[in-house]
Amino acid sequence: MGDAMPYQPPDRLYLWYLGRPRQPALVGELNLVMSGRGVSLRYTTHWLRQGFALSEDLPFLEREHHPPAKDCVAGAVEDTRPGNWGERVIRLLERPPRMSLLELLYFTGDDRFGALGVSKDSDRYLPHTQPALPSLGEVEQVHALVRKVQIGAPMQEHERRLIAPGATMGGARPKALMQVDGQAWVLKFGEEAGSQDGLIEHASMTLASMAGIRVARTRAIALARGTAVAVERFDRAHDQRLHAISAHVALRAAGSEMSYPALAQWLRRRGVVTGDLHRQDMQELFRRLVFNILIDNTDDHEKNHALLAMDNQQYRLSPAFDVLPAGQALGYQSMGVGDDGAVSHVDNALSMSASYGLTGREARDEAARVARVVEGWRSHFSSLGVDGNTITLLGDQIDRPFLLDQRKALLSA
Repeated sequence: MGDAMPYQPPDRLYLWYLGRPRQPALVGELNLVMSGRGVSLRYTTHWLRQGFALSEDLPFLEREHHPPAKDCVAGAVEDTRPGNWGERVIRLLERPPRMSLLELLYFTGDDRFGALGVSKDSDRYLPHTQPALPSLGEVEQVHALVRKVQIGAPMQEHERRLIAPGATMGGARPKALMQVDGQAWVLKFGEEAGSQDGLIEHASMTLASMAGIRVARTRAIALARGTAVAVERFDRAHDQRLHAISAHVALRAAGSEMSYPALAQWLRRRGVVTGDLHRQDMQELFRRLVFNILIDNTDDHEKNHALLAMDNQQYRLSPAFDVLPAGQALGYQSMGVGDDGAVSHVDNALSMSASYGLTGREARDEAARVARVVEGWRSHFSSLGVDGNTITLLGDQIDRPFLLDQRKALLSA
């Protein structure tokens, strides 16, 4: 669905729910507020009768829900906006006469994260028209166009169809949406041509799986120069789209600090209770924290954790994504870890083991399980084709004394 009419900057757009894409449901109005630097939401009367609260800071009330600060969007709608890469694509390809948050929401298009869509019409779902997804066979062409976006080079009309769908994705790294085996996957490229970042991410994600962490399925994609990684979308299930929110939105709505223990407690309160799944997710979140510490993934900010809504509006932790060594040896995580703030130390994570429903002994056993897997990271990376020079460079961070001593302490306990 779409409309080829010229774009006129509006001060109002319309939010739709696309859980069943063939039966879009109007959720409400999106209004430009705060002198153009924020977007509010007002539910429709119909959605208030038959829908659900998109996030805890968007309760079922017949009023306008304002964004909590400038340069952001109200509640869960914040997660529908593009990331830094998507914004770059929009600015280069669309060049709208105005670039407010409404423009960013509109030009993100139909394939955005989760099950929400943005339309300029309240009677029909009319998203910004985007071309069909490119196929994996066109990956080299897409890679070349990514480089053009990076330098701001002009784009030919026939090239737009290959790069435009990438505007829907969050994050800063260059990426594209592509058809892989008949499904939409996110293809992520390195910042530089010839980079092995894609292979490193694939190796890290599969290593995390060995540590008992549910991860999004990945495939390493060889390029003429370097590698990319294809990541299967976890917010899609056959012909359905899944409502999803980031930990950033969830914790912001709850008025909580941006920390792993706070996210664990959010799962205790809002997680799926059937079969004790919320407890399983809480414990897995602890394993993810320990893995991120030991593999030196310090880019584990709250937008790199997501929650999937079930039919009863309880939530599950999504499969892990964006897990790979940051290579910066920062010594602190992007989210809070424990009593010692964000310090990247397993003892810091253990200090708040009760937040995950774990006893001290259980938490240490879980951490040791992760450490045993991370101990074999070099052989695992090598088996997947990461070259020796890259492994040596990664080892300068992952095996530096600060992290190596933590692994050894866990394995000898």
